[in-house]
Amino acid sequence: MIDTHAHLDALDDPAAGVARAHEAGVNRILTVGTNVEMCRWALSFAEQHDEVYAILGIHPHAAGEIDDGAVPEVRAMLDHPRAVAVGEIGLDYYRDYAPRDAQRGLFDKLLAVADETGKPIVIHTRAADADTLAALAGFAGTVVLHCFSSVALLPEALERDYYVSFAGNVTFPKATDLRIAATRVPSDRLLAETDTPYLAPQPVRGRTNEPAYVVHTLAGLADTRGVEPAELERQIEANAAAAFGLS
Repeated sequence: MIDTHAHLDALDDPAAGVARAHEAGVNRILTVGTNVEMCRWALSFAEQHDEVYAILGIHPHAAGEIDDGAVPEVRAMLDHPRAVAVGEIGLDYYRDYAPRDAQRGLFDKLLAVADETGKPIVIHTRAADADTLAALAGFAGTVVLHCFSSVALLPEALERDYYVSFAGNVTFPKATDLRIAATRVPSDRLLAETDTPYLAPQPVRGRTNEPAYVVHTLAGLADTRGVEPAELERQIEANAAAAFGLS
């Protein structure tokens, strides 16, 4: 099994988290950098752990506080063979931690980086569906909608053949709309993630989330879609390999 989106730097002991993931049958983890410092950390950690790969980008929350050298440094790190995607990038009008014009400007710059490098992009979008879709309209590469929660975004996402990744909140009792959305995603466009340390799935809700717990999200998705977990695991592994260029 693969956890396609985790913030391992947020765990008290990331190496121990990777070991627990192994014990749970999770043999690959994509860890995410959200600013230059965390991108450096993610890449360094991936170099030390064969089962870990790095997704490198600048989160929209940080858009108002980065310097001119941030995007070029992330661009340089993306040449590393352990870097598999640009992310998480996008727009967040829900928290509004950064000015919206700064978010859009940063998003455009990082989309250009992804286009130049040929890397897939991992998208964070909250309360910004229209602007997110507009920004992505000209992007011809692979798009992954991380921690999918905007049901209204789904029709356009499916029309554009985006990958749709579900986190632990799809297992919450009140997340009926998310589960319905999960049944509508084509099998070859479905991914699963933890978004460690957030959104621990229902069987372990209240704990700090970690990659080992992606098996609970997988089980919930399998039940929702009416398939066997082992079958869905194989499909998600194949989807992740295709989306992120993993061997």
